[in-house]
Amino acid sequence: MQIKHFIFCLLFIFVGIDSTDETITWNASKKLTWADFRAKPDVQSNAAALTASGITFGYSVKTSGSKIIDFSATVEAHFYPNRSWFLKDKSDDYILGHEQLHFDITELYVRKFREQLNRVHVNQNLKVQLNKLHNSVNEALNETQKRYDKQTNHSINVEMQKQWESFIAAELKALDKYKSQ
Repeated sequence: MQIKHFIFCLLFIFVGIDSTDETITWNASKKLTWADFRAKPDVQSNAAALTASGITFGYSVKTSGSKIIDFSATVEAHFYPNRSWFLKDKSDDYILGHEQLHFDITELYVRKFREQLNRVHVNQNLKVQLNKLHNSVNEALNETQKRYDKQTNHSINVEMQKQWESFIAAELKALDKYKSQ
């Protein structure tokens, strides 16, 4: 029996990122600090800060002849320090909490992705299926990030910010078995 391995790595971020960029992997015991935001601030922006985060996804397919017989996948939430920035005079711990929640939302979608990958059955359309799943998760993540900023008015709506914090904490807890680190 001949076995071949194929590896496909895909990267999604809200800004253009390449695979050599420094990353911080999401970890429940390590929260972001302002020192993690190292990019030059956009002084023309109305925003106080920008979080560049996204899902890194890779998988390998095991084959026998031309038949796919197994696969494995890795999915991680990454923060990109050299693409993330803040304006010192407009930023405080409250704003940092808003930015942390963007990263936490990314982790939530990593967990959702892992849960869905757990249900995938090996078949001959596996690569197409995994890529569609990856695209679908990224679209949902992007929509949620936009909705979060819109509903909280980029953190200005304090009550809505608290609601989002509670909601994301509950969602993360519900998917705890799929958490990173």
